[in-house]
Amino acid sequence: MHKRLLLFLSTFVLVMAFANLASAQNRTVSGKVTDAGDASPMAGVSVVVTGTAIGTTTDAKGNYSLNVAPSARSLSFSFIGYTAKEVSLNGLSSVNVSLVAASNALKEVVVVSVGYGTLDKREVSSAITHVSGKELLTVSANNPLMSLQGKVAGLSITNTANGDPNSSPSIQLRGASSRNAGLGPLYVVNGIPGGNIDNINQNDIESIDVLKGGAASAIYGTRGSNGVIIITTKKGGSQSRFFYDGYASWDYVTNRLENLSAEDFVKNRVQNKQGQDYGARTNWIDAVTKSPAFSQKHTVQLSGGSARTNYFASADYRNADGIDLRAHKKEYGARISLNHTTEDNFLVATLNIAPRFLQTSNSDQGNFNNALTLNPTYPIYNSTGAFNYLNTGFFSNNPVENATVIKSESEIKELDVSGSLRANILRNLSTTVTISEISRSARNMNFSPSTLSSVVQANRTNQTNFARQEQQENDQKNVEWIGNYSLDLNKNHFKLLGGYSYALYNYKQFAAQNYDFPFDTYLWNNLGSGLYNGGAAGQGQSAVGSTQNGSTLIAFFGRLNYDFDNKYILTGSLRHEGSSKFGANNKWGNFPAISGAWRVSEEGFFKNSVPWINELKLRADYGVTGNQDFGNYLSLLLYGGAGYFPFNGVQYQVYGPSSNINPDLSWERAYNFNTGIDFTLLNSRLSGSIDYYVRTNKDLLGYYNVPLPPNPQSQTFTNVGTMKNQGIEVTLTGAVVKKDNFSYNISTAFSYNRNKFISFSNTLYKGATFQDVAGLPAPGSPGNIQRIAEGHSIGEFYTLKSAGVNDAGALLVYKKDGTIIPANQASNDDKQYVGNGLPKYNVSMTHNFRYKRFDLNVFLRGAFGYKLFNTPAFYIGTPSSQSDANVLKSAYDSNSKYAKLTSNSTTSVASDYFLESGSFVKIDNVAMGYTQPLNSKYLKSVRFYAAGRNLHTFTGYTGGDPDLVEVNGLTPGVRTSLNYYPSTLQIIVGLQATF
Repeated sequence: MHKRLLLFLSTFVLVMAFANLASAQNRTVSGKVTDAGDASPMAGVSVVVTGTAIGTTTDAKGNYSLNVAPSARSLSFSFIGYTAKEVSLNGLSSVNVSLVAASNALKEVVVVSVGYGTLDKREVSSAITHVSGKELLTVSANNPLMSLQGKVAGLSITNTANGDPNSSPSIQLRGASSRNAGLGPLYVVNGIPGGNIDNINQNDIESIDVLKGGAASAIYGTRGSNGVIIITTKKGGSQSRFFYDGYASWDYVTNRLENLSAEDFVKNRVQNKQGQDYGARTNWIDAVTKSPAFSQKHTVQLSGGSARTNYFASADYRNADGIDLRAHKKEYGARISLNHTTEDNFLVATLNIAPRFLQTSNSDQGNFNNALTLNPTYPIYNSTGAFNYLNTGFFSNNPVENATVIKSESEIKELDVSGSLRANILRNLSTTVTISEISRSARNMNFSPSTLSSVVQANRTNQTNFARQEQQENDQKNVEWIGNYSLDLNKNHFKLLGGYSYALYNYKQFAAQNYDFPFDTYLWNNLGSGLYNGGAAGQGQSAVGSTQNGSTLIAFFGRLNYDFDNKYILTGSLRHEGSSKFGANNKWGNFPAISGAWRVSEEGFFKNSVPWINELKLRADYGVTGNQDFGNYLSLLLYGGAGYFPFNGVQYQVYGPSSNINPDLSWERAYNFNTGIDFTLLNSRLSGSIDYYVRTNKDLLGYYNVPLPPNPQSQTFTNVGTMKNQGIEVTLTGAVVKKDNFSYNISTAFSYNRNKFISFSNTLYKGATFQDVAGLPAPGSPGNIQRIAEGHSIGEFYTLKSAGVNDAGALLVYKKDGTIIPANQASNDDKQYVGNGLPKYNVSMTHNFRYKRFDLNVFLRGAFGYKLFNTPAFYIGTPSSQSDANVLKSAYDSNSKYAKLTSNSTTSVASDYFLESGSFVKIDNVAMGYTQPLNSKYLKSVRFYAAGRNLHTFTGYTGGDPDLVEVNGLTPGVRTSLNYYPSTLQIIVGLQATF
């Protein structure tokens, strides 16, 4: 051991001595960069020693100074919007350069994050979509990825409660990929895998790269199966800049479900003995709605520095209301990025710190559905002015009271810290160590007062008021060590990457609750004062609880990029990774990938024969990725409480096995194949890409029945099953008009995806050939309405097939033999496949206009070729709905098919009678701005802008906004809960100022 240590230290000292010797022989090259058009100095120009990572940027006067090695042959100068230039050194100590503005913005060099590094977009050989920060939608959203909605073909981003400031979107890439493991992508923020997406201000985003091809995401191994989203935030430069962005937004309820007014309820329900008139005239929906809901956000950014040291700092504040009475969110965030390069360019250090503090009041998303179904002749308040006690209808409670007096709040603290140190050992050899920590602490608080009408009405003497506190802590520590080596041999270009990754995850939770406090004013701040916190007459064990668990992930990885003459590109990578989550026999696995590309347009025969094609690249890639996004310790034999055993008059708690051991538990594997073409045509007026992919997920994770004994439990969590997704993705961008004072660009994204579940079994575990899912809740017993079956797609509706309505108002359905019977006489054997809730096609289109200082962006989005189960119509959309409950207007609309269902005998029988086309086209985002340059010493420019989101939806679906029905996950196209949160139209007005 000592010999190895001495050998390592000796080698390190020699390398450092050699590096210092090399740096001692460096020489300084300086100069000035100007605009070739007006000779004005250019600040922020990138100056790099060609073929290396050694470089600097010009200062405010266009000057630069750079230490270069004797072997340096040339310097490369680049700036966005200008044609890059390479200048030979030839022993010169002073190099002045003039840059020419690019004739077309589409010719700019696009740098793409590929995981553990970047590449010129022309060098990429896998399926990766790059989106710059300027392309993101103008939205007032809770999550920055909502601004990416519809921008990336194959990436599905949905939020079923946009008007709730505490809601989170569902994100899925290229279809569902698992049964019981995570379906979302891996987030990498500034190179840190597992980054916290909620701790990012949209204004701080420089670019987003989505790794869709398996060869690209395989470098992340067991976390890459569902794709990788790499977010790069803004960095500082040598030019000082102060920027402010502030906006106000208003959310208005739109496309909402319409129920009967009090007058219509009396006419249609009371007079038909389906309800009672209690005398009041209440619009419950209006009573629980805050429309418009107001939000505001303010961001300030400060950046600057020198050629050696630069910084970027931002701070943001957001205060947002939801459209329900209770929802609210207030957050404060900051981000600091520091970069420093030593005088000899040997060491480059970076530091990133991003704290965030959030205070939330959480919505009760069942309150709107409660308001929809309540008898509108009930008063909100009783004769004494207290909240009226309600005990009929679907939910039997007062939604205005719930939203006003019941509290559900959270205090959340987030902190992302990372630091890296890069050593440029040689001109073409560097190594970087990055250490980071991502932490989140959430304190959740709930309180229900003793004055609640249900408590008062029942004259309770115990379990009156209630309070609960819960503390959750998530922590992730990372160490990443990578090395980069590049080599150019004539026309052969090599880039070699090697690395080590270590990640430690830890989760802690503690919760306590109690009843019967002497004062409601204590809320959750004095749990010990409650009288119901233990003993035989109290809560016993459920009064308090805590847990802790964690996992470790270790990986070694490497990647080789090779190209010959910038024409033939080949990339290969391998990640060897181990996870503590896996069984003893499968701790480690290998994840290989290979991709290749041919830049046909660089061939001499092609350039001369097809001059109208500027760029044509054919590519193909194959990679194996994994999924380990499941609970900790599922491979182990765990013990848990199994009741109490009396012995000699004493109760002893008994422990026993609570799970089965599975030493063979492993990761899910995804075998990804992708082939595509990238092109630029007509002097860069039209560009795009086309991709075809096949992803086969094997060893799917899930619980399977096993015999008792020898197993202590009836189910084991194991790897069984196979699923397949395949599809086509197309993106196009065109410059329709290019004039000095007017330009019009258009871009579109199209995706087609088909899913098939191939098998539930393997050689060891035999499962059924199907699994019924999407169970509908009470009232009644509607049962499951979807089936995941071998040979079929996820999202298949499997229910009774309707045959119309008889004269008695009862639903008719087909039996298996084709005969027609009333729905209440059918059995499960009569169910059939009747449609699918997974969209076949997703399309978006962006129109960008610029006229002088005005800019206009119009974004359209749509989904086609799928069915939605109209859950509201099924429960409250027919005349036969529950007595004394309000219903939708469609129940008594003669033009609605649901008005025909008047018989109570088939009220709770689900069928395809309630399936409707979910296809829609949405005017999703329209943003307009005006920029005014200023000659002031202190203020350089101001921009005024306004935007509208979800302006109009064209659809035949009658259950509200079809976008509110989840299409990600394993039960697309159906709402399996009765919670309803209305859609909103959002108006934004803002100001940007650059100082």
